[in-house]
Amino acid sequence: MKRRSLFKLAGVAAAVAVTPVSKLIADTKVKSIENRRSGKTVLIIGGGFGGLTVAKELRKKDKSIEVTIIEKKDIFMSCPFSNSYLGGLDDVGLDTLTHDYYSASVKHGYSFVQAEVTQIDRKNQHITTTNGNFTYDILVLSPGIAYDWEKQFPTWSKEKVADVAHSCPAALMPGSEHLALKRQLENMDDGNVIIVPPAKGKYRCPPAPFERTSMIANYMKNEEIRGKVIVLDTRDGKFSKGAAFQESWRDIFPDIIEYKGLTEVIDVDTKVKIVTYIEYQNKKDYIGTTKTLKYQVCNLIPINKCSPVVKMAGVAVNESGYAVMDGYSFRSKTDQNIYVVGDAVSHKIPPSGQTAIWGAKRAAGQIADQVNGRKSDFKANLPARAANVCFSMVSGKPEEAIMVTHTFSADPSGVLKGKGTVPKSQDGSGKFRSKSTAKLTREWFSGVKRELFS
Repeated sequence: MKRRSLFKLAGVAAAVAVTPVSKLIADTKVKSIENRRSGKTVLIIGGGFGGLTVAKELRKKDKSIEVTIIEKKDIFMSCPFSNSYLGGLDDVGLDTLTHDYYSASVKHGYSFVQAEVTQIDRKNQHITTTNGNFTYDILVLSPGIAYDWEKQFPTWSKEKVADVAHSCPAALMPGSEHLALKRQLENMDDGNVIIVPPAKGKYRCPPAPFERTSMIANYMKNEEIRGKVIVLDTRDGKFSKGAAFQESWRDIFPDIIEYKGLTEVIDVDTKVKIVTYIEYQNKKDYIGTTKTLKYQVCNLIPINKCSPVVKMAGVAVNESGYAVMDGYSFRSKTDQNIYVVGDAVSHKIPPSGQTAIWGAKRAAGQIADQVNGRKSDFKANLPARAANVCFSMVSGKPEEAIMVTHTFSADPSGVLKGKGTVPKSQDGSGKFRSKSTAKLTREWFSGVKRELFS
């Protein structure tokens, strides 16, 4: 095995380098901040891809709209492209994924407040936070997801959940989980990495666990770590870009990646690093065989649910907590003064970064129409071709990637619906993956950063 540094000091340095910006933001905070409704006062809860896009687009459309983002974190960190960081691709560090909120807010003319929302009073259009109180004419909810450990592991105690969450970081939400998972990979000895995708239901960026599988295998191969990346899935190979991922696994990592598609994880012993699971022979096997696997690193991603902020708002939600929409719009069915974007919507469109941007731009147009007394056409520009383009890196030397594109349309059921296509490479190889798609992946992410922050 090659000699590896302890959590790549350069990566730690990148994290530390952001601190002065955090201090700058903190120094701008004013206790007991309050605002007044102007008729065009828009509050946005959540500073991810969706929230940042709504803020920028509203100010572009109408400078008289007063926009404030309320976000509990003081530093932006991207989940899209973060698997490339875990996989050790060239020139991808923490500074690639992070950005300060303050400079973007100044550049685009909206306000940024670092705070956590504690109460939403829809009747009085009033928000209570840990850093002051706010009123609004329009409220935009873009709070992202939460993990539903209780649904996936109903017999586990709170202490057990806390232990596994800490030891097997999910890293499907931006922040310290990615740093913890990266540190574990950098510190691991020979042995296995176990990846557990969400057991069921809608979850953020459906290709993410499988791109991560590729990137961690890439890291292990480059570092000459003897072991496997073992995926304990429930989907029997039927997941986003499934054929493309599995083709690349067979071609590039045949001795490293082991995919088990009909399993149920029942226990994780973090002290001895053993996962216990049931493996089923086929879908008619209801008993299965109980097995164990020893691991060096475990990445357990539990079932996703909508952020509790949406429930706090008191709007109609589906069984998983995602906001029920007003037809083809991004407005809540419950309250015409509340809009929802990003992962929190119940439209049948993939919860990806690009989808969040697309939806946020439509929502911004609908909000601008509403505050200016105009009527929106919620079916305008539908179907939208390539509304979502989602890239996934599958190897690092050489860099290759796969992609899926979605067309979004107004489904007769009354919601937006996406239809995806996974194209094969145009380079004549007959494969899904290509170097040109990897180049597009980097260009897409660079473009998104420019769009959000420049």
